[in-house]
This record gives sequence, structure tokens and C-alpha cells, in this order.
Amino acid sequence: MFNVGDEVVYPMHGAGVIQSIEEKAILDEKQSYYIIKMPGEVKVMVPTAKAEEIGVRNIIDGESAQKVMKVLEKDSTEMSMNWNKRYRENMDKMKTGDIFEVADIVRNLSFKQKEKGLSTGEKKMLLNAKQILVSELVLAEKKDLGEVEEAVENKIEQAYEVHLTSMKDTIEEGNVVKKLIPLN
Repeated sequence: MFNVGDEVVYPMHGAGVIQSIEEKAILDEKQSYYIIKMPGEVKVMVPTAKAEEIGVRNIIDGESAQKVMKVLEKDSTEMSMNWNKRYRENMDKMKTGDIFEVADIVRNLSFKQKEKGLSTGEKKMLLNAKQILVSELVLAEKKDLGEVEEAVENKIEQAYEVHLTSMKDTIEEGNVVKKLIPLN
């Protein structure tokens, strides 16, 4: 059970603050709802009885926020070459509500965008994942939005530069792996 004033994360929407707990009758059924204020003056109603099942959780602490930022510093993890499969896999990761998975998506899709571009769906996913990531880091680190957005972008840019350097070194050393991909 969460309390009024708790900072929580609602998967697929980001971090917000529980403003109140209200009883509402919807379709002649009375239930208690968390009224969560999200970034951008959006309010979300979540049934209290299903909050944990839906994935509402407390935000991470400052120490965990630093670990999340470390995820952004790493090289990209392997993703499917097929954008449709990659999209489904990333959507499943986002639905978990795990901020470390969200950070992984932000980094990977940012790299992919810099290298080859993204499909329209993946561009929307990247924007949504960044919003979720930044909204939680703002509350966890008690910093303003612009400051956190800039820090996230800087981490990704630095990691991408390291990624490019390692790719260049691999090619120069002749360590390029060539795979045969069966067509059937």
C-alpha cells in the first residue's frame, strides 16, 4: 500500500507523485484509486487493489540512480536486426517497469538512431523510454528536468564515442567477424 505523497513509477508512463486516494464508482463498482500526478500536469487513476499487479512501485533511491546512469555508459547490448522483433522485445522490457531495462533501451535505441536511424515506432519508443527514465531520475536525484536530460544525453554521447572507437579499433585490427546467415 502506498501513501499520499509517495513518489511512484507507473510503467509505460513514468514517475509521479500520489496526490490522493479517492473512492470512485465506475460502472456501478466502487473502488479506491490512487490519483497520481505525472509530469506535464497529467493525472492518472490507478485502482489501489491492482497497483502492484500493474507494476506501480516506489521510485529508486539516489544510489540506484547512479547505477542507472552507469548503464548508459556501457556499450550497447545485442538486439535483433529485425526492427519488428526488436520493437516487441523492447516493449516487453518497458512493460516490466524495471528502470535498468528502460535505461538499456534508451542507450541501445540512441546508438541505433545514430548509426542507421529508427523506424517511426522505435522513435516513439525511444522518446517514451527517455521520458520514463528522466522522470524517475528527476525525483530520485532531486534535480531539475533540464539538468537530468542533459546528463542522460551526455552519458549516451560519451558511450557512443567509446563504442565508435572500439568498432574502429576492431576493424583496423582485422577482427571483423563475418557471419553466414542462412536464407531459409
